[in-house]
Amino acid sequence: MVVTQTLGPAVSLAATLAEAAVRFGDAPAVVRWDDEPLGYAGWWQQALAVARWMARRGVSEGDRVALILPSGLEYLVAYAAASALGAVTAGVNPSLAPAERAALVELVDPVLVVSDPTLTDGLPADRNVELVTPCEPGRAPWAAQLEADRCAFQGGGVAGPPPLDGAPQPLPGRAAALVFTSGTTGLPKAARFTEGALSAVAALDLGAIAHRWGGGGPMFVSTQFAHVGLMTKLPWYLRTGTRLHLVNRWRADDVLELVARERMGVIGAVAPQVALMLRSAQMDALDLSAVNLLIVGGAASPTPLVREARERFAAGYTIRYSSTETGGCGLATPPWPEHPGDDRTIGRPRPGIEASIRDDDGAEVPDDSLGELWIRTPSAMSGYWEAPEATAVALSDGWVRTGDLAVREPATPERPGRYRLAGRRGDMYIRGGYNVFPAEVEAVLADHPAVAQVAVVPRVDEVMGEVGVAVVVPRPGLAAPTLESLRRHGEALIARYKLPEAMIMLEALPLGTTGKVDRRLLIELGGRPDRREGSGA
Repeated sequence: MVVTQTLGPAVSLAATLAEAAVRFGDAPAVVRWDDEPLGYAGWWQQALAVARWMARRGVSEGDRVALILPSGLEYLVAYAAASALGAVTAGVNPSLAPAERAALVELVDPVLVVSDPTLTDGLPADRNVELVTPCEPGRAPWAAQLEADRCAFQGGGVAGPPPLDGAPQPLPGRAAALVFTSGTTGLPKAARFTEGALSAVAALDLGAIAHRWGGGGPMFVSTQFAHVGLMTKLPWYLRTGTRLHLVNRWRADDVLELVARERMGVIGAVAPQVALMLRSAQMDALDLSAVNLLIVGGAASPTPLVREARERFAAGYTIRYSSTETGGCGLATPPWPEHPGDDRTIGRPRPGIEASIRDDDGAEVPDDSLGELWIRTPSAMSGYWEAPEATAVALSDGWVRTGDLAVREPATPERPGRYRLAGRRGDMYIRGGYNVFPAEVEAVLADHPAVAQVAVVPRVDEVMGEVGVAVVVPRPGLAAPTLESLRRHGEALIARYKLPEAMIMLEALPLGTTGKVDRRLLIELGGRPDRREGSGA
């Protein structure tokens, strides 16, 4: 049985937006990359209209609504609309391949799928799919769809759902969002977050000011909207009156110009994005003096990168460790080093969160011993959607088993006990904040006609954190594959970020004493480029 924890009253996106609309009125809540604004009051009115539109298509409390939309105004309005009905939003990352998107839709079995017209490939014909296109400058989101629907609905003379004037009262145990995560097996799963968890996220992130209104400033969104970083945190963004600036396509130059122009005080990013910003000529050309803090998660932060970022931004840099299953809340390092070696760790649990290092049987291990990192936080998921066995593996008596190996340093009077990551269970690696599972990639590349055997291993990369290296045994009698041909073969089946970015040719894959492929040796080979590496030329 999963126990729902909460910190304070439950919150919902719709109820928070309704109150924010009253408090902040027409103040811009969101500004699109082309400077198209969406005010708080306008957002709420649009959400109510789209909620009525959804209700006419059969959506009611507890139903799932899948969004296959770019990270734009339409997505935000739809998420709030579903919340106004008490429905559950499942965001599908549009950068996934068509087959992957279709699999996630099938997993959550939504009553309604809302999709951009360019993202419908692969969706089953029997799905209830409605299309929405991005609004033009000067027009409200969903205006074209709502106008067409209004004419059809009124002309048909069919009784519609009862009028909708507000949002249902938030409930701690009611599901609010499904956030997809591959977990440690590579199989798609959907982490279920309740309105109680959304309340906990706000309390953990905001601390003593969690129940105040206002005080927020401009910030940009650095992840896809389907990511846990927006799905669970959006309510508190609204509560603080934050002005969200959307980025059409993440480019270091453009982001730095936005940060300088809007005088942003906080930059949220993953380490590869910070590395790209530091390489940009705009770093020295722009006035970035308003920046006082970088909050960096999603991938490891090399210590030299942390030092350079602090120096050049003249700002604090905190490394954040969390997972989708913990609701994006977990451990953190101090913005400025308080003890030697702080930046070589993932810090300590944030207030209100616990961490523990456990062995394979779930028993705590002594300090300085390797084990699996477990986290207990009220922001955690209540379980995976329709996956009780996977839930039982991931959750244990309120603890989230992260699948990451770590060590807890002994606490001393001079230094608190900190946690150091030591690797990951399985072979998963993180490229630019995205989890990549070699087995999934290998299964796709193995179908290449010129490949006899293939293994994918990670290599450390200064920008992306880690990238994939394909170790290939070519099929006899055929021309050896190139990196370009491997990527071309795979991009129709899996997302491009999962594809390898280097290739090594071997006559045979090395085997260990058990007869299995020696992945440790392959990782060593993959980390040392040599003359056997192919560039795809």
